[in-house]
Amino acid sequence: MKKDIAKYFWDLNKAALRETEKILTNPYHPKFFARLVTFLSRCDKPKELFLLISKKDFIRLWPKARSYWIKIARESDFRDWWETIYEQISAGSAARRKVNKGKPSVLFLNIGMTIRNMRVQKKLSQTELASTVGMKQPDLSKIEEGKKNITLATLTSLCRALGIKKLTL
Repeated sequence: MKKDIAKYFWDLNKAALRETEKILTNPYHPKFFARLVTFLSRCDKPKELFLLISKKDFIRLWPKARSYWIKIARESDFRDWWETIYEQISAGSAARRKVNKGKPSVLFLNIGMTIRNMRVQKKLSQTELASTVGMKQPDLSKIEEGKKNITLATLTSLCRALGIKKLTL
């Protein structure tokens, strides 16, 4: 398919149409967002947009285009429609992209292991200990795995509930 923006910019002459096509290929051009918003407000076919700019560029540029669009038109059904397209595309690309999280710190692993050992020694379930301390069971599980930062207040209440007098780090 060939780029055909003339049907969306019917109010421009041939020279202005060529200029607009150049502008739409350069996101750093000062008039880029104005032309993009005009195009998006007249186009309802994502395939035609993605002939002009890639999906990756659309995901990167949409927040700025959206804020520009809000400045010039407070309410817009087309903006809402393109927002939905953006959410679908960005959700798909985010799902494909695997986030590499770092390993838990040794300090949090040691604290978590100590809390787990004392909880098992006292024959308490995570749910029982969590309700005693006033927190949720999934949070306690993450603390025991060393995957959650723990505040001093939470650490103190866990140590009191488990009878830990001295915590070696």
